[in-house]
Amino acid sequence: MQMASIVQNDKETDNKSQVWILDQKLDQPMEEEAKRLRNMCKEKKFSALMILQLAFQSLGVVYGDLGTSPLYVFYNTFPDKIEDPEDLIGALSLIIYSLSLVPLLKYVFIVCRANDNGQGGTFALYSLLCRHANIMIIPNQDQTDEELTTYSRSIFPEKSFAARTKRWLEENAFKKTALLVLVLIGSCMVIGDGILTPAISVLSAVGGINVGHSMISNDVVVLVAVAILVGLFSMQHYGTDRVGWLFAPIVLIWFFLIGGIGIFNIWRYDSSVLKAFSPVYIYRYFKRGGKDSWTSLGGIMLSITGTEALFADLSHFPVASIQIAFTVIVFPCLLLAYSGQAAYLLKNPNSVGGAFYHSIPDKIYWPVFLVATAAAVVASQATISATFSLVKQALALGCFPRVKVIHTSKKFRNQIYIPDINWILMILCIAVTVGFKNQTQIGNASGTAVVIVMLVTTFLMTLIMILVWRCHWTIVLIFTGLSLVVECTYFSAVLLKVNQGGWVPLVIAAAFFIIMYAWHYGTAKRYEFEVHSKVSMAWILGLGPSLGLVRVPGIGLVYTELASGVPNIFSHFITNLPAIHSVLVFVCVKYLPVHMVPEEERFLVKRIGPKNFHMFRCVARYGYQDLHKKDHQFEKKLFDNLFLFVRLESLMEGSSDSELSSLDGEEIDQSGNTLFNNNANTCHSNVGSTISSEDSIVIVNSSLLTNNTIRSYSQASSKIETDELEFLTACRDVGVVHILGNTVVKASRDSVLYKRIAIDYIYAFLRKICRENSVIFNVPQESLLNVGQVMYV
Repeated sequence: MQMASIVQNDKETDNKSQVWILDQKLDQPMEEEAKRLRNMCKEKKFSALMILQLAFQSLGVVYGDLGTSPLYVFYNTFPDKIEDPEDLIGALSLIIYSLSLVPLLKYVFIVCRANDNGQGGTFALYSLLCRHANIMIIPNQDQTDEELTTYSRSIFPEKSFAARTKRWLEENAFKKTALLVLVLIGSCMVIGDGILTPAISVLSAVGGINVGHSMISNDVVVLVAVAILVGLFSMQHYGTDRVGWLFAPIVLIWFFLIGGIGIFNIWRYDSSVLKAFSPVYIYRYFKRGGKDSWTSLGGIMLSITGTEALFADLSHFPVASIQIAFTVIVFPCLLLAYSGQAAYLLKNPNSVGGAFYHSIPDKIYWPVFLVATAAAVVASQATISATFSLVKQALALGCFPRVKVIHTSKKFRNQIYIPDINWILMILCIAVTVGFKNQTQIGNASGTAVVIVMLVTTFLMTLIMILVWRCHWTIVLIFTGLSLVVECTYFSAVLLKVNQGGWVPLVIAAAFFIIMYAWHYGTAKRYEFEVHSKVSMAWILGLGPSLGLVRVPGIGLVYTELASGVPNIFSHFITNLPAIHSVLVFVCVKYLPVHMVPEEERFLVKRIGPKNFHMFRCVARYGYQDLHKKDHQFEKKLFDNLFLFVRLESLMEGSSDSELSSLDGEEIDQSGNTLFNNNANTCHSNVGSTISSEDSIVIVNSSLLTNNTIRSYSQASSKIETDELEFLTACRDVGVVHILGNTVVKASRDSVLYKRIAIDYIYAFLRKICRENSVIFNVPQESLLNVGQVMYV
């Protein structure tokens, strides 16, 4: 009788025979569990009322930065004065069409659809690409990872444009590295924007004090702005969940105020500004102003700042709510606000400094000032939260040093707080505010950061449209061409202002880029060393059941970065100590390019070597939005899955061929999941468990493991000895020891200069100041065993 299994062809028994064990009890009704898992995979449906409610809530999280731009756009566009009223109409026309093309058309209706299961930002796009093409530099993925319910990828026809693009990306390491560098540049610019946006938003809002009381000096305004910034960053540890209920009403009132003031100013001063909706005035603006008009694009660019934060803060809301909020409230109110300011400036061209506050009617001046200050704080919160989210994604993908990540909300998994990053942002933000003391130079710096992020997003979106959406090349060309025309135009303008503050984000981004790339480079080299120096299974088998040592009671958890193979640290350990624990579990915690891994699919368990060796591997898989709480719950779940693996393995070994044949013919269950595929070398199940011996894998669909089947297997397995389960339980009761590698990474003597600098200085320094593995894994000191080792990479 041929059993449905996959015979392992690799010499090492642990290459592709990893096991998916569901975290569930065998006595639980299997049909209900399978149904629950299938429902988790379905896309959430929102009612119309829920969509409107989420659209309202998105105002406070997503649109704060974009909504506060009217505070400083015209002042940065015309920092000296308005020489010709037609220039004002031309600038307003540019603002109108910039808002229409970039935030509305590109981001809200196109880029937001490219989210990774609701996650936005440059790293989310990169993760989406990594699932559709083999472009990750650290190849720690396995074929079983692709069976996750959150791991979606496409198979392309061999001669399609997408397949050719995929092969072009995968053909050499240089292109993979170039793509990663592009993503890191965009991410570093987002971090720079997280520093600049609070500075310019708060400083512009507080500047209203100077407008209302002209006797107050600019130094006092700066001090008040610094005090607000210190308070803002000091409150971050509370999380946005506790004060988030205030954000949406504040921003909604803000949009209604600026829209209403805009209508009032258009009616009161000059309604002829509405002719700016004609693009003819853009042509006249550049023809009349020449280079000066081109340079002023750096100020007009600020009208669309916050668009990149819109995409980065996408995680809490469905795309439909984002689109409704922008098209119904944000977009029309912004157009009215800019048009109203332009109408006021047509009659008062000398009031361009503080144009927003000058255009406010006197009776509502101070209420608007208070709302503007509150809206500036909300806008700052949006970019700070986006920075935290980006750092968390970079950390999970091995592109940022290990830092402490705190989840501030039990309801929203994406609301996090990173203390180290928070204080670094605060110091740099205060330094920028005190150093420049005015909106113009900070605006130049912010424009540089934003336009670079948009260019990076355009290049990544081009690949998304080809590899993920499989758009026709003409559609891709139209999107890329239009985006590059607009963004390269703005980029050329902000380059002219590099010496006027535009250098700040470049310096900040360069510093963070060096940190992120050096850390990723060191991590990749370390992983390569681990792979090439791992111990062969033949050597392990040659040691015998005792591994050549005394086996003492207890369980040893050996932490390693390898998802397959025995790490070199194990051989280093047993050659220096005369004893090893009776049970060894090699624990690998790895992050995948997915936003989350369901708890039911988190662990992969397998056996290494014969049963009397008592050696296992447990791979814990996480997404970049998952929080790995390495506490007693993690350890408990690990042992639960380990015991369940042993139990299922005994059940399968105890079942007879006739019992297996009763399932062999039942290839399709009621939900349409394939149980066995006798005509192929693989077995696939959307909801199931895989149990593995040392030479085969057998996949069991949990939806078919009914109570009767379990009872039948239990009767058959009653003859199987239960000594191993009792032995594992006894060893766990004796004690668990966590074995971690305390490795020192050094560049080999024949390394080139840049490699020595990256490994011996930058990477070594970052390893010293970042959190240690024992802290990350939350290992009790009394059960910690560090194994020292030197790696020459």
